[in-house]
Amino acid sequence: MAAPKVAVVGAGVIGLSTALCIMETCPGCSVTVLSDQFSPNTASDVAAGILIPHTYPGTPIHTQKQWFKETFNYLFAISNSAEASEAGIHLVSGWQVFKNMPEEELPFWSDVVLGFRPMSEAELQKFPQHQFGQAFTTLKCDCPPYLLWLEKRLKATGVQMCTRKVADLWELHSEYNIVVNCVGIGAHQLVGDKKLFPVRGQVLKVHAPWVKNFIRDGDGLTYIYPGIHSVTLGGTREKDSWSLSPDPGATKHIFDRCCSLEPSLRGAQDIKVKVGLRPSRWGVRLQKEVLSQGAVKLLVVHNYGHGAGGFSMHRGTAKEAARLVGECIAALQGSSSRAKL
Repeated sequence: MAAPKVAVVGAGVIGLSTALCIMETCPGCSVTVLSDQFSPNTASDVAAGILIPHTYPGTPIHTQKQWFKETFNYLFAISNSAEASEAGIHLVSGWQVFKNMPEEELPFWSDVVLGFRPMSEAELQKFPQHQFGQAFTTLKCDCPPYLLWLEKRLKATGVQMCTRKVADLWELHSEYNIVVNCVGIGAHQLVGDKKLFPVRGQVLKVHAPWVKNFIRDGDGLTYIYPGIHSVTLGGTREKDSWSLSPDPGATKHIFDRCCSLEPSLRGAQDIKVKVGLRPSRWGVRLQKEVLSQGAVKLLVVHNYGHGAGGFSMHRGTAKEAARLVGECIAALQGSSSRAKL
């Protein structure tokens, strides 16, 4: 059969990395990325991009660990290359602090990040409101540089980028053999996934180049993540809120909470407010589906619903989605060779 045509719908970190993995594992196919929004206008552009996993209750822990490990190893290799600066990837050390003892002192990802250990008494003196903490080194992707780097890699391998609003996956059946759905929160409408819900996140991007270490409150609500050009201060987690308008009250609350963890932030300059909708569900939807109308079939692979953990898991889930695309291609080639017999 002719080279299989694959459409990846969505151009956030999940869509772009999935398209790249498809090109790496199925080099004989033609891939097009379709999206009504590209960087810097995706939800991924708002994300802090730090690799600290969020647990999905509906996904086995060993699977989550595999996804995280693959993502960490992939980005660690880039951080050790000449492309690290362009890709916006760097190592960052810091602390996760708790007001009360956490249920588990060793999270499932503790042996994937670098140098994970309990904080010393001397370190904890920096956080008088907290009684326990963990110190480690992880990776951070700065957006939009990372998304632009992914786009550049894709274009170099011949992937087409098309600005297009897809209202129904079926509309692609006459142009593509396989469709990969990476639309994030858009899947609520695109495929009617009622298990998917937005968790609104508001963050501040500030100029505070003296802040070198990340600080994250164990409740996950307050965090300070230094990037290459700005520091991300967060945040909010507002379930079922679809509003993309900045909330001035939340801005003040975020800033005050972050200053209580790192008082030097009172001198931060050039404060920008960003809002994004995390595509959240019980577990990542990563599966094949066959859509059909009469005898006509369209093979679909879904890869969405990463919530707050998209950057921590993106490469691992992209590899799995690419493997499923490979299975779809094998099925197409099998049916076309049977048709010839």
